[in-house]
Amino acid sequence: MKQTWRWFGPADEISIAEIRQTGAEGIVSALHHIPPGDVWTPDEIARRQDQVARPDGKPSGLAWDVVESLPVSEAIKTQTGPVKPHLDAYRESLRNLAAAGISTVCYNFMPVLDWTRTELSAPMPNGGRAMRFDLVQFCVFDRFILNRPGAGEDYPEFLLSEAEAVFAGMSDAARAQLADNIVAGLPGANDTWTLEDVCHHLGTYDAIDADRLRGHLVDFLSKVVPLAEELGIRLCCHPDDPPFSLLGLPRVMSCEDDYARVMEAVDSPANGITFCTGSLGVAEDFDGARFVTRLGPHIHFVHLRNTRRVGAGVDGRHSFFESEHLDGDTDMVATIRALLAEEARRRAEGRADWKIPMRPDHGQSLLSDLDRPVMPGYPLIGRLRGLAELRGVMAALGN
Repeated sequence: MKQTWRWFGPADEISIAEIRQTGAEGIVSALHHIPPGDVWTPDEIARRQDQVARPDGKPSGLAWDVVESLPVSEAIKTQTGPVKPHLDAYRESLRNLAAAGISTVCYNFMPVLDWTRTELSAPMPNGGRAMRFDLVQFCVFDRFILNRPGAGEDYPEFLLSEAEAVFAGMSDAARAQLADNIVAGLPGANDTWTLEDVCHHLGTYDAIDADRLRGHLVDFLSKVVPLAEELGIRLCCHPDDPPFSLLGLPRVMSCEDDYARVMEAVDSPANGITFCTGSLGVAEDFDGARFVTRLGPHIHFVHLRNTRRVGAGVDGRHSFFESEHLDGDTDMVATIRALLAEEARRRAEGRADWKIPMRPDHGQSLLSDLDRPVMPGYPLIGRLRGLAELRGVMAALGN
């Protein structure tokens, strides 16, 4: 697999020069300053490419290989408002990316909130820090801070009682911090919301259940995949994170069967999967090797990270934290073995895209990470450790 590294552009605390020292072979990035629904122009794309390739006026040896993400607007997801101009902008952005030589484009179809955590820097037993999602804390936010109508019916009584006691003991600052962690937007999120924004957008999903949202996804793909195939672009959908319903919203890319349905509905080499073992691995029945064996030909991009569930699940929902890359609930060695077998199969088949780009996703803040500002989930040393471990597994299995 091609070893890549996510970089958030000039605002990223980690420089291209530092990334070079990790041994990464390519860069994953996006134009986060361009709102969903707007066109990524040739000039903006070229500017980011130059920031990667020549950050200080000298060649870095790196290139922008993967887009993560070209955001799908809420208008497209709900099929309300400026749907046509947003679709036109999406297609134009794909044309411009293809003209710039970029062919792998990740996106997601999560409604309202992108990936969600309740704590961004939780202390770990090893002295490091990591992100975590706590179901009680999320219930505090949903039922007692956001006061979402119907939230009381979405949680069992014991969980509501525990959340009420936690909420009562929180200071105003702690309540504000919890809300900010959830709605202000994490790195790479498509939008940044206020509580009022969240309430407004939740209302746009009142009549949208999972079947209808999946239909909107298939409709979106039917309008962009033919062009992507023509351009030689590989679109790949990131799974829901976490892989279960939040705020009463539907989720449609949370498990292996969800992906199988969408791949079958829009059967094209341009319609594919961002295989994130951390997001999918929160579910108790996830089996990474089985997923690759079943859907491997559709995998265009891989996020290798690990999570560990905490406590018992509640109606399929779990608390969890970002674990070390080889020490979570996902069997990373078996998963990588299956991915390498998929690459070998593609190579024998003569596929030009046999080498799958991967990146060490997320990571615990370790050592000097603790003494410098880093984006939540994206420390230097923690991800470097993860990349080194994953690289070792790939080297061992490859031999």
